[in-house]
Amino acid sequence: MKQLVKSFYALYRNGLRNPKYRWLVIFGTLTYLLSPIDVSPDVVPLVGWIDDGILLTLLVAEVSQLLFGGFDRSAPAADADAAVQDDDDDGVVVDVKAQEVP
Repeated sequence: MKQLVKSFYALYRNGLRNPKYRWLVIFGTLTYLLSPIDVSPDVVPLVGWIDDGILLTLLVAEVSQLLFGGFDRSAPAADADAAVQDDDDDGVVVDVKAQEVP
């Protein structure tokens, strides 16, 4: 059961991170949440809402991570490009012997 949950989460997450399938996964999730056809019917008070809550939590977590993570990743990329363009290398290779710190 644990492996099934992990594989579903990985499939869902990879689907959202792939730009080709992102909107399909988002609209599919929203359609599932709004449709009366469910894995566990919403008529049963608590049990019927568990699958909807899990999917909604996954959707909000992954979309917010994509939105906020995308902004965070754009800034370090500019710094990395600036570091690569630093041309003060005079061809000297420094070879050091590492020692383990106790």
